Amino acid sequence: MCVNPLLSRLLLATALALLPGWGLAQKAPSAAKSAKPALPAMIGKALTRAQVPTDAVTLLVVDASGKAPPRLAHRAGEPMNPASVMKLVTTYAALDLLGPDFIWNTRVLMDGSISEGVLHGNLIVRGGGDPKMVVERLQALLAQIQYSGVKVVRGDIVLDRSAFQPSVQDAGEFDGEPLRPYNASPDALLINFKSLVMRFTPDPLNNRALVAVEPPLAGIVIDDSVPLARVARCGDWRSELRASVDNPNRLQFNGSYSAACGERIWPSAYAEPASFAARAIEGSWRAMGGLLTGTVRDATATELALLRARGTLSGEKAPLRLDAPSLPLREIVRDVNKYSNNVMARHLFLSLSRPAQGGQFDQASPETGRAALAAWWKKSLPQQPPPVMDNGSGLSRSERISATSLAAMLQHAAQSRVAQDLLDSLPVAGMDATMRERAKNVAGQAFIKTGSLRDVTAVAGYANGVSGARYIVVGMVNHPNAGAARPALDALIQWAVQER
Repeated sequence: MCVNPLLSRLLLATALALLPGWGLAQKAPSAAKSAKPALPAMIGKALTRAQVPTDAVTLLVVDASGKAPPRLAHRAGEPMNPASVMKLVTTYAALDLLGPDFIWNTRVLMDGSISEGVLHGNLIVRGGGDPKMVVERLQALLAQIQYSGVKVVRGDIVLDRSAFQPSVQDAGEFDGEPLRPYNASPDALLINFKSLVMRFTPDPLNNRALVAVEPPLAGIVIDDSVPLARVARCGDWRSELRASVDNPNRLQFNGSYSAACGERIWPSAYAEPASFAARAIEGSWRAMGGLLTGTVRDATATELALLRARGTLSGEKAPLRLDAPSLPLREIVRDVNKYSNNVMARHLFLSLSRPAQGGQFDQASPETGRAALAAWWKKSLPQQPPPVMDNGSGLSRSERISATSLAAMLQHAAQSRVAQDLLDSLPVAGMDATMRERAKNVAGQAFIKTGSLRDVTAVAGYANGVSGARYIVVGMVNHPNAGAARPALDALIQWAVQER
């Protein structure tokens, strides 16, 4: 899987000095009729070693200016499963439609009266689809509530998650791995990617490893330590913990932790994702000294209708309103593309319909996302066959796009007002993110989104050639041996940079 279980503090904060200026013409990449018929030797040999036939591969290298025929085109018009390379379509469409400064807003409203630090009524938390409400930002919002004068809620904390249509997808439906963070589903009130982070710290004096879990979750009993094993090597430390994480009310460790491992962290999806937001909010509220006499629960449809009719949800009739804006879209896009975060990509996809809704979400759904993207594609790239979209993240068996269409979109992006924002979001060959260990022989000269599923591997992006020209590079492999064909795609990137 080309998936990283991302939590904000695990992301690398790499500052990149990328080449300025694009200087691209408006002509889209053409079909392959003028390209060299044979694959370059370095690519062909890598495919042979991987035992991948050439009819399972699509390749395209075209000058970004569009003024010359493709340098290389092989089955470029064939629709292929691109895996996470499809995130390029979602992120560029989002940047273009919503703008790089777009934000999502989480709103807190008081439905009742406030006196001497006590809210006599309910506290309402409205999710606006923020893709990166991590622990630190959630707790900063709760601290803001307490600083505003509310320390006690004599009522409930009511969650409004109606901006997105509720997901009915089984977390394990895609690959049978429901506790993998990459399988988290979208949520208008997404907290910490519906994942908890376990930290293990050796305490040799007491022959144990201390266990800390973030965020604090209400209603769950967690072992705070595990026996320390004094062995010479770290080994498969996760398996040796013999963790039991499938009970939403109990997290325990029946094994041991090796002292040789030092401090380690383990992100894991929560066993009951539907209740994660409520548990995380209540757990954090109480851990920060806040009191609550009621429960944390989801609002009912009837309740939301009444609150809307009274003007409470808009903030017009609420005694206190707090807004927590998300990070700007340009920063969200960097996380999505550099670290291939699936649930964040799906949030962007759901948000594409926002302009058509006059700035307000109205049960955004995969259907509204697909409709918005199709309309955008028809307007922006009317001459190119559109992609087949599912959820916009590439974590799908049905999504398809051709190398020709993807290259045309990348050329369109390079001429747009958001060209630098998209470029800044791409992993840099041999330097960072999912390309850190790949194409090292052309380090810093290619900006490439990667994709990987079972039977799929793909790359797409931009490369600076030794001739001084900039090229669009696309390569996709759909075959049971796709994983073994990654060196062939790295060879494609190297060839694009080094061959004149």
